[in-house]
Amino acid sequence: MSEKLKIGITVGDVNGIGLEVIIKSLLDNRVLDYFTPIVYGNTKVASFHRKAIGIQDFSFNVIQSADQANAKRANMINCWQEDVKLSLGEDNEIGGKYAFLSLERAVADLNAGLIDALVTAPINKHNIQQEGFNFPGHTEYLQAKANADDVLMFMITDELRVGVVTGHIPVKDVASTITEDAIIHKLKMMHESLKKDFWIQKPKIAVLGLNPHAGDHGIIGKEDDEVVRPAVEKANEQGIFCFGPYPADGFFAADAYTKFDAVLAMYHDQGLIPFKHIAARKGVNYTAGLPTVRTSPDHGTGYDIAGKNVASHESFLEAIFTAVHIVKCRREQAELTANPLAFRRLSKDRD
Repeated sequence: MSEKLKIGITVGDVNGIGLEVIIKSLLDNRVLDYFTPIVYGNTKVASFHRKAIGIQDFSFNVIQSADQANAKRANMINCWQEDVKLSLGEDNEIGGKYAFLSLERAVADLNAGLIDALVTAPINKHNIQQEGFNFPGHTEYLQAKANADDVLMFMITDELRVGVVTGHIPVKDVASTITEDAIIHKLKMMHESLKKDFWIQKPKIAVLGLNPHAGDHGIIGKEDDEVVRPAVEKANEQGIFCFGPYPADGFFAADAYTKFDAVLAMYHDQGLIPFKHIAARKGVNYTAGLPTVRTSPDHGTGYDIAGKNVASHESFLEAIFTAVHIVKCRREQAELTANPLAFRRLSKDRD
């Protein structure tokens, strides 16, 4: 348990703020006491970003493979050799091409066990589309590469944990996608993640309604009474301690989320808008349900501030330490349960 973990880091869109927040996160050498960073990118691109934001005293230790990482340095694997023409703040195919090269190499190492966890810098979901990446985002790509049946987008901060039943799909498709089985399945994943990844032995979960006012007894839609509420009841019968459906607006306005270990929202914006407001730049996106650990910051590419030295690295650093924490929780639990004491029924009339 005392061994430092190797944390793989992708650079994201090379025209965005990914490398800025990575460099800022690794600038203080004290963070290297807790993990060994391995960035999947290119040293020339990293130098361009470093100079753009005016940081002088920082460099990466260049390695060829993860097993060569120096535990006392910020390491980088060059995932391409050619020169890249950067256009900071621009949405173009260059940003997507090299974001994918970084991600592809890092995920291969993650699934091969060469790194202990992965932290991904933001991509542009449009310009990254290419041969090899035909997915709505990181989450779906990682799910496919890990051959996972399903995953849960789980947003994490000290004050709040939010998961979603439906992720990156159009709003017009949300209602038809939400079923009892889908809700129960996500509740099971959330329940297991809270126990395994965060060591919460009896998680208490709130479930939000789909419609305004949770349908208002069928006046504003019947889904909450006919789908969401029965799913909550069945989940409780299966040992999941959950409550709802709650009207989303009043739930967050009244700070009711503070009484629960996690919240299951029905769709992306219903959960992520209040989460990002409450997290205040310190939120983390965690992909629960994978055999490996992956986190990311809760912000995007930040084209409007790229290269201006104003991007906050708080969320990225939180993503790194959350990944470290989850890996250690998983390993410690595996150690504690590897050789359980044999159960033996004792006789009442023993000496």
